Amino acid sequence: MTGGTGREPGRHRGARRRDRRVYLRSHPLLFALLAATRRRPVARLGRTVLVHGAEAYREALTRIPLDRTAPGTTGGAAAALTDGGALFDQEGPGHRTARRELAAGLDAGAVDRLCPRWQAVLDARIPRLATGELELVALARELAGVTAAALTGSAGCPHALARAAAETAAAAARDHLPGPRPRGAARTAAARAADLAALLPRPRDAVLAVAAVNTTVAALPRAAAWCADAGLWPCADLAGAPALAAELLRLTAPSPLLPRVAAADAELAGRPVRRGDRLVLVARHAAGAHRPGPSPGPAAAQAVFGAGPHACPGAGLARALLTDLLLALAPYAPVVTGARADRRSALPGWAELTLRATRTPAGSPP
Repeated sequence: MTGGTGREPGRHRGARRRDRRVYLRSHPLLFALLAATRRRPVARLGRTVLVHGAEAYREALTRIPLDRTAPGTTGGAAAALTDGGALFDQEGPGHRTARRELAAGLDAGAVDRLCPRWQAVLDARIPRLATGELELVALARELAGVTAAALTGSAGCPHALARAAAETAAAAARDHLPGPRPRGAARTAAARAADLAALLPRPRDAVLAVAAVNTTVAALPRAAAWCADAGLWPCADLAGAPALAAELLRLTAPSPLLPRVAAADAELAGRPVRRGDRLVLVARHAAGAHRPGPSPGPAAAQAVFGAGPHACPGAGLARALLTDLLLALAPYAPVVTGARADRRSALPGWAELTLRATRTPAGSPP
């Protein structure tokens, strides 16, 4: 994949141009601000500190004490979504215990348990490419719903679970991102969270469902579109697909920002950080996703999933699911025939992404 990036700069430019549309059409003002300040590792705007540099990003997640429950952070959103006891709400030993439990539920064994569930969806849906087009966002939503239902033990309809998780995240997004809050946003977010909780055995699993669904629906179509536009399907074989999946997740950075709040005075890249400062950690820039050229290395690929004690425990699961999607699509070498950016979703993504096969695998229906 890294070598392919160097050999095919023109194709990757086209893939990058298409992918930028999800940023420019969903949060144009925010991402214009991030682009204007990205050359500085750390930039201060009042009490908001924008963190772009890879080293500063890792330091912020591993060395600066963070307020887990401050408004406008992931933890603050978790507190609003649950009745307490969520991973992000906890401190000290409780937090560490919850992280261990969550990590155990998302380890390699989880991939083995969940793979047959999402593989059944792929086996049922991907062959449509042999006779027509495939709308990939709907497929990603189905995969996300099936996965989230299995992770949370929900007996509800996976489609309803995915829809509720997406609507909850969209309603809560204003608490994560800088900018004005629309009137009634808090009431809307609370109502959507209640709808989601009704589908779950334990309300505290709302955070897990929201994370699983929204990152999956954002990541899979964007990664597939990049793969198609850059002509990378030959790399998506059994030997190359895992590395390709990791690199595509780095390039697309499905969760481009991590909003946090400093819990103590500190220093970051030589700049003072005060307790209560809002930290906007730009995972996209820390991963080098905005720069053309070969991958900066494993640390950059990991950056899109956080770092240290704040790393996402679902990284392996995300890479495995994308790997299986790429393996399923590759025999058809599909191209993108239509794409429409989602202006309402919590994470930058496509509302519709349509693929058409350029070849038909042997054994496919005529």
